[in-house]
Amino acid sequence: MNEGIGLVTIEVCDYGSLTVEHLKKIARHPEVAVMNYDCLNICGMCSLKPFAIVNGRRVFANTIEECLEKVERTVNEELSALQ
Repeated sequence: MNEGIGLVTIEVCDYGSLTVEHLKKIARHPEVAVMNYDCLNICGMCSLKPFAIVNGRRVFANTIEECLEKVERTVNEELSALQ
């Protein structure tokens, strides 16, 4: 799934607990692109905790809700840095 123009990219693993569906609200920003991959080659991370990679930075938490909050915070930081 590609959304937006991709100044900020969020990458998720197909096998992780954090999915593209969870990120739909954040992906509504036109500057954000959400990409899903079969594997992100961070061995074992997807089975341990919800995680995503935002502009190359690993973002993870113990729950999906916490991870979504952290992802959104990280996206906002990245967008602020671009202004």
